[in-house]
Amino acid sequence: MKKSTTFFAVAATVLFVNSAWALPTSHDRVYTADQNSNTVSVIDPVSNTLLGQIKLGNQRPDLLSPLYKGQINVHGMGFSPDHKTLLVISNGSNSATFIDTATNEVKGTTYLGRSPHEGFFTADGKEAWVVVRGEDYISVIDPTTYKETSRIQTNLGPGMVIFHPDGKLAFVVSSFTPKVDVIDVKTHKIIKKIDVVSPFSPFLQITPDNSEIWMTHKDVGKITRISTKTLEVTGVMDVGFITNHISFANVDGKTFAYVTVGGENVVKVYTTDKTAKLVKTIPVGALPHGIWTSDDGSRVYVGLENGDAVDVIDTAANKVIKRIPVGQAPQAMAFVSNVVSDGKGDSNLVSRVNVDPTNIALKAVKEGGRGFVVLRNLGVVDALEVNLFKLKPETVYSVYLNGVDAPAASFKTDPNGKATGTMIAPLRQLAKPDAKASTMKNSIIVMEGNAPVNAKKAVLVNL
Repeated sequence: MKKSTTFFAVAATVLFVNSAWALPTSHDRVYTADQNSNTVSVIDPVSNTLLGQIKLGNQRPDLLSPLYKGQINVHGMGFSPDHKTLLVISNGSNSATFIDTATNEVKGTTYLGRSPHEGFFTADGKEAWVVVRGEDYISVIDPTTYKETSRIQTNLGPGMVIFHPDGKLAFVVSSFTPKVDVIDVKTHKIIKKIDVVSPFSPFLQITPDNSEIWMTHKDVGKITRISTKTLEVTGVMDVGFITNHISFANVDGKTFAYVTVGGENVVKVYTTDKTAKLVKTIPVGALPHGIWTSDDGSRVYVGLENGDAVDVIDTAANKVIKRIPVGQAPQAMAFVSNVVSDGKGDSNLVSRVNVDPTNIALKAVKEGGRGFVVLRNLGVVDALEVNLFKLKPETVYSVYLNGVDAPAASFKTDPNGKATGTMIAPLRQLAKPDAKASTMKNSIIVMEGNAPVNAKKAVLVNL
């Protein structure tokens, strides 16, 4: 009996140790590409704390000088197969920056065509492919010389590229064309174009068993599934308003898809069966965007575009266990294992350059329409980012702050009834919902056209 008891005690200890080993370690890092602060935030996944930021440029609006040399709109992210290099794409300065993950130092920068969006390394690590979304090609870069070596013609507005792990095929989605390009990696030739349901896809990911790619359609809130064997669409799913990015996690022997749904401030968890089923909706912070899973599948990291933070999800419990402040407007993100051999791995990092934002949701006064605004401090001035959706197409709307008679800004919606824009001024006192200067119940009011401010006749007001 004593031997049996000892056996079970040892077995339990082994299980505990293996479980502990499976969790992210101090050698791993989580990165976010911070669009507004033009930083890369570096997170220790053991303590779930921000170690610091790699500063690639200045915060908005301190980047308008003709002598400005930093990067603008740090947005996309990928990494090399050996995990030694982080590839960061800045669409405002048309650049790809190569960063040494061990030292956090910039190794080289490549300047590209108009508005590159995302980039990744080939499976053998010999090439870095960056989609040039403002044009119609992929820029192929030598990651040792940082020189563009060739271009691959694609559909207009390539949005992202992902590679099959066998190194033979690449899949490229578009932001303007309802097609997926399938490219032979060796020859750089398109071998097939796959029709999909929407022209706007910002992201795709391959399943852990490499059998499918899943791509998001941000404009219509859907996901398309494509077989990597037949190169045919196997299904289309309705997911939700502002469907952003996807990541997969193996949990207890089953594979689940985690999808950021920005318009609902949730991550939706789906099975990866032939007919995917929604199994959990996890509330997260403001406007979830990028998402990535730890190598062992125990954690999912979610970038909050309007929350300037990362939410950490425990996949066993499917709930948020920590929120980590990062840079302004995190977009793409990545979990990269075994990048720090010893020490803290915090060399060449700066302290967080930004402060937390204020999020203000908007609701329709009568029917139709929705929106949200984000107030960010930029030192002596502030930025108020306005996002309006599902309004009348090609119509002007005016935004008033705290009942001030003159509109702070006016926006014209696109053919889909959407409008976005940013106001930069000393706005803090006007925009705060509890501002003492307010003489009206609602601090932010959206009126159609140039109608005078009137909360009862407004289109949208803050919650």
